[in-house]
Amino acid sequence: MAKPAGLSLLTPAQLDSGASRCLDLQRSGQDIHNKRPFAALLLGPDNTTQLMSSLSLSHVRHAECELARNAADNYSWEYLAGCTMISTWEPCAMCAGTIYWAHIGRLVYLASEKTLQEMIGAGNPENLTLDLPCREVFAVGQSKVEVIGPLASEGWEGRVVEDARRYWSKHG
Repeated sequence: MAKPAGLSLLTPAQLDSGASRCLDLQRSGQDIHNKRPFAALLLGPDNTTQLMSSLSLSHVRHAECELARNAADNYSWEYLAGCTMISTWEPCAMCAGTIYWAHIGRLVYLASEKTLQEMIGAGNPENLTLDLPCREVFAVGQSKVEVIGPLASEGWEGRVVEDARRYWSKHG
């Protein structure tokens, strides 16, 4: 998919920096705040400035939804079109819809929903994964959302899974 208008090029260094900060957020969410292993952050149009971040608060208050809603409340539609959300996991259909409606121009996710389901198993009441890739949700919208992910070849997916196993080994 073509890059939406208003988005600047995301360099490999910016991608690695944002991915590292997002994984650190997931770790601190577990270690300090006793949260589920899901985290998201929003980068400004310069792909460097972190505007806000969120952890998963509950089964229905996912990190990406919380972040997209807060961003939509605090930044203009036009400004968000130039922003990048980075998430440790592929957003579910609910989160993808919220990202779309907030008009965030780019999504980067480190690990896929398929990988999450493989790790936690089918029917886990702690996280009933929904097999609807975020790209499919965005594809039926009228505005474009650039999607980058999963970042398996860059090693980020493996690092996210390794960290998340600490939580899922206790909640499986």
